Amino acid sequence: MGSVVTLPLWLLIFIAILALWAALERLLIPSARWILRRRVNRVLEELNTTLKIRIPPFKLTKRAVLIDRLAFDPAVQDAAAAQSRENETPLAAVMKQVSRDAREIVPGFNAYAYFRVGYALARNFARSIYRVRLGYSDEEGLSDIGNNATVVFLINHRSNMDYILVAYLAAEKTAISYAVGEWARVWPLQMLIRAMGAYFVRRNSGDPLYRKVLERYVAMATAGGVTQAVFPEGGLSRDGNLRPPKLGILDYMLRSFDPAGPRDIAFIPVGINYDRVFEDRSFLLELQSPRKRPGFLRASARTARFIARNGLLLASNRWHRFGYACVNFGSPVSLARYIRERGVDFRGLDKTDRFAKVEEFARTLMAAIAKVIPVVPVPLVATVFVRQPERSWSELELKAEVFALMEQLRQCGALLYLPREDQDYAIDVGLRMLTLRHFVAEEEGLYRAVSRELPLLTYYANSIAHLFPAPAGQSAPSGVRSARDRG
Repeated sequence: MGSVVTLPLWLLIFIAILALWAALERLLIPSARWILRRRVNRVLEELNTTLKIRIPPFKLTKRAVLIDRLAFDPAVQDAAAAQSRENETPLAAVMKQVSRDAREIVPGFNAYAYFRVGYALARNFARSIYRVRLGYSDEEGLSDIGNNATVVFLINHRSNMDYILVAYLAAEKTAISYAVGEWARVWPLQMLIRAMGAYFVRRNSGDPLYRKVLERYVAMATAGGVTQAVFPEGGLSRDGNLRPPKLGILDYMLRSFDPAGPRDIAFIPVGINYDRVFEDRSFLLELQSPRKRPGFLRASARTARFIARNGLLLASNRWHRFGYACVNFGSPVSLARYIRERGVDFRGLDKTDRFAKVEEFARTLMAAIAKVIPVVPVPLVATVFVRQPERSWSELELKAEVFALMEQLRQCGALLYLPREDQDYAIDVGLRMLTLRHFVAEEEGLYRAVSRELPLLTYYANSIAHLFPAPAGQSAPSGVRSARDRG
């Protein structure tokens, strides 16, 4: 009864592909998801017993659910209907734009990726290129934050390394959600960034509907207790000085805050400083010719030269880490307490009055950040050469001048990081870095600033210039705390 059935080769291949797809869809993919979900759940169980700030349910909600919640938020729906009427565009077309914007913004946090992959990468990378230090941390103030408060880290923006450094040092306390610019929306980087819990932001977007979608996401995440990190300057400092605060993200958090509600917002000022910033020369080029910013190929070539040069130094055993990178965590600022003390409710103000009050609060927060920016060796030594650029210094004279600056900073309440808690060693470290980079030249035992490098010396000195005499009426953190090593 046997018979032979002949099939064309193309049909056999098609059937094999269907069978493989069925096996993947019904067996392999569900099994992989189950294994991954089991690992994630184990990580979450472990983290919720060790983290000081627990991961809120909002952060663990499925991304598709958050996208739907955002797209069908009443305020977003009202904005979509208004744009449809104004532009005489079908509402369905406007809602497609809303869905695209929501998918672009909403992250897809993965605890396993964040704490097992991202943390390991951040720790190893940071410690391989810097001597990473946690300088000052107001542990008492941090412990007083209510369990039901949303924590927002406010950070001065010195380098793109800030993202990695703060995430690494804060990983023992919580998982941080960043706002990331469009530069990171490239595959596969955007998938990793979303898994880390970051959300994408179009800088300076003039689309009112997009701004509404972004506003509602920030408000939802804040109300949901998501720990966030914000750079209030809105961008990297190009000259080393603190920039005026941008109000966008902060306004989104404040305008819907209910002072009588169950959840407070605790803003934690974070100060970062480096002995060397990767992008320092690029920043100065942008300041000198802002209209002639390097294109992608030129920037890539410059980056490749930087990597190759340091690779050669490493191969010849002449490479040193880029000095110290120090982070300070200041005292939390309670939004509920601030509102009670000043009798202001951001929800009931019109746009003009609200922005005035938001700006006033933002300047208060920037002053708190300024106080906790650490003084590290290179900016400290650079300050001497910037103040007297024509003078040559003996090592003894230089140290005496730096000691005098240290005393001024202590009297102002600045937070000095002294490696090994040794003032002499701190000066040696700063001077060695400046001479290795040829910012300072040594001739016959005398040190002087290299004139063509004065802009870079000024860039580093600017990072602590605001600490030198404190403006009238502005208090500073009391005392200089000893630093605790991290790596």
